[in-house]
Amino acid sequence: MKQYSVIFTPEAKDQLVSLYHFISIAASPEVAERYTNSIVTYCESLHSFPLRGTCRDDVHVGLRITNYKKRAVIAFAVNDNQVSIIGIYYGGQDYESALQFEIDD
Repeated sequence: MKQYSVIFTPEAKDQLVSLYHFISIAASPEVAERYTNSIVTYCESLHSFPLRGTCRDDVHVGLRITNYKKRAVIAFAVNDNQVSIIGIYYGGQDYESALQFEIDD
């Protein structure tokens, strides 16, 4: 079975840090760490089956999205050997508008 490398864009890393801080204040640092680590683990699982989720060529060609526990949207793209995590949007954030702006820049 083909394996893909999984990378996080700087924007996705920043979003994880922001999400950690948000949850840390709303709940606790332990809960925040557990939740954000679970998102990272889920993203890394794309290495073996990267074409899951929904293709969103209507937002940007090659964009795929998947959900994590019905609270986060993970946006990513797949090329020959790599999965790029483009963004992690939590709690109903407007990822479509954000991604159209971010990817086009």
